[in-house]
Amino acid sequence: MHGPEHTADVAVLGNGPVGQTAALLLARWGMSVLLLDQRPARDEIGSKAICQQRDVLDIWAQIGAGQRIAAEGVTWSTARTFYRDQELFSYPIHDPGESLFPPFVNISQCRTEQILDELIDQTAPIDVRWNHEVTELVPDANGVRIRCVTAEGQFDVRVPYALACTGARTGWLHAALGITFDGKSFDDRFLICDIRAELTGWRAERRFYFDPSWNPGRQVLVHPCPDSTFRIDWQVPADYDLASERRDGGLDRRIRAIIGDLPYEIVWSTVYRFHSRLASQLRAGRVLLAGDCAHLYAPFGARGLNSGVADAENAAWKLAFVLQGWGAPELLDSYHLERHAAARENLAITTATMDFLVPHNETQREYRRSILDQARTDASVHEKVDSGRLSEPFWYADSPLNTPNPRRPRPDRPPRGRACAPGPGVLVPDMPLHATSGLPASRLRELARNGILLLAADGVALPLPPATLSSLTPAPIRVLGMTELTPDGSLADCLTAEPGELWIIRPDGYIAAVLRQPELPELHAALYRLTGMHDRVVAGLPN
Repeated sequence: MHGPEHTADVAVLGNGPVGQTAALLLARWGMSVLLLDQRPARDEIGSKAICQQRDVLDIWAQIGAGQRIAAEGVTWSTARTFYRDQELFSYPIHDPGESLFPPFVNISQCRTEQILDELIDQTAPIDVRWNHEVTELVPDANGVRIRCVTAEGQFDVRVPYALACTGARTGWLHAALGITFDGKSFDDRFLICDIRAELTGWRAERRFYFDPSWNPGRQVLVHPCPDSTFRIDWQVPADYDLASERRDGGLDRRIRAIIGDLPYEIVWSTVYRFHSRLASQLRAGRVLLAGDCAHLYAPFGARGLNSGVADAENAAWKLAFVLQGWGAPELLDSYHLERHAAARENLAITTATMDFLVPHNETQREYRRSILDQARTDASVHEKVDSGRLSEPFWYADSPLNTPNPRRPRPDRPPRGRACAPGPGVLVPDMPLHATSGLPASRLRELARNGILLLAADGVALPLPPATLSSLTPAPIRVLGMTELTPDGSLADCLTAEPGELWIIRPDGYIAAVLRQPELPELHAALYRLTGMHDRVVAGLPN
């Protein structure tokens, strides 16, 4: 065994977009990061995960990538669903506030990774190591030992915490941590082709076709991408042979059935099948799991990468708070509780979609036929047509970090295309802020992601003295009036805030509490919950 021993606050395993995001967010919080990947270099082919949701772009905005990705990508805001040759319905995607970003942007995963790589190259606390295969991962009470194998040999790394973003093919990792990765794989295959063509009128919408004449009995999904490129997904039989179809001209006929006689170029093509799996634990001591090594979903609804980026943000601020001494070590327990609940929700949604897309028996097939036939003339059954519920932020309704408020009921799954009403566990809506003197941000979520944010509605006595704030928590904290931030009252209106309310916003933009005319002990208790100090809430607060 030889070679240098690298040290850092956190080792991130896997240099894909989830690992890249985690590394940049950790560095933003002042953490040093060792970013390890077994590959020799970046893969730069194929669209892969293309569909980036508005709130994920918002996460990337805080590390300098959101606006660039949005500017280069293709924006779409309408989802259309067809049955055979008839459009059944379309719907726009609701914005609960005034977001900087469109509902969805399509851009190839390769380009997203290139943009994140450029930002990592400019970020000193991130040490990137390609060609470093991790063969052992051993957490203990004081840290994590990681064994790396390189072309020069093998050596051990020791870090306080590790975040695994190693992708789907990491069975050794689950075994090493005593974690199961249960679920199933679907038999049907799906063919992807990225084609370059000029398809007028298709560039601002996602199109989903049930049982079209050019793929009878199966589905087709069409997404616009940059550079006049379109990604087409066909459901194909389990024995589908792409090489054979290329040779006999079948692939050309398949494409021309959709685009007609227009000239086109195939940029990339592949065949794959879907998996639905969930790790039994997303935390094993000082190791956290994120992205595809934590959960795998069928891609209808774009919940894979988008959910992985949300994992990365959730893990990054909590690791930083623990390492900085701003939160208790128990704060990391909430990572599993929150993101495992999000994964279960995503799994339930995508599994229901796959059951509708690929019925398992004649009863299910007849149900689908009946629903699609009715949907041609009856709008009341459109909600039952499942072509994939598009990705949305999860609501942490049962998080131990929340302070419940009976006046704001527990959020539940909103209607398709809508968002949850603001309250504890819900991501705060975004909006532009008034240019108040000394304000370090121009938008609400940008402001919230600088620490803990207290938003005071009219009727709350301000300001709280700095000494009082520092006695509440050692974490970065700021208290501002809603009217100060939006003099026209738009923030209070958007939140449906009542006079006398104090809203506590977490460092990832989620609402942790809505308190009414709180006394200091009540505020203390809410902040203890938010930073993982549950025992102190139960045992009583200091005098």
